[in-house]
Amino acid sequence: MLILALCLLPVFWHFGHTGNISNGDSAVWKKVEIDFSQIDAAGLRGPADGKVAVAYEFSIPDTEEARRQVTAIDTTVQFMPGSHGRIGAQPGECLCIGSTHQPEYRQVLFRLASLPFIKRIIVCDFE
Repeated sequence: MLILALCLLPVFWHFGHTGNISNGDSAVWKKVEIDFSQIDAAGLRGPADGKVAVAYEFSIPDTEEARRQVTAIDTTVQFMPGSHGRIGAQPGECLCIGSTHQPEYRQVLFRLASLPFIKRIIVCDFE
């Protein structure tokens, strides 16, 4: 039994540390409220004959500087000032909608969530 446990220890360590997620990274990922288990590497979900991109939304301060920082990270983002979205953008904020159908979409989401003014990123259902 001890030999089995010692053999499995590197496996558990590897999967527990893949990606070198630090405590800071964990806090950033908590802002991203998206189920990645349904999204493939191309940023698409659904059946093989009907895959679609996943849209996501977040709000930012309605300033040119905030928009510049966001577009430097995510080229798919569309700004919708005056709209609230499901995220509940408040006066002085701008609703932003992006898409997972882009290269390295997970890294894009992580970098967006790392911005201090982005509090949450959620799936946009266009309701």
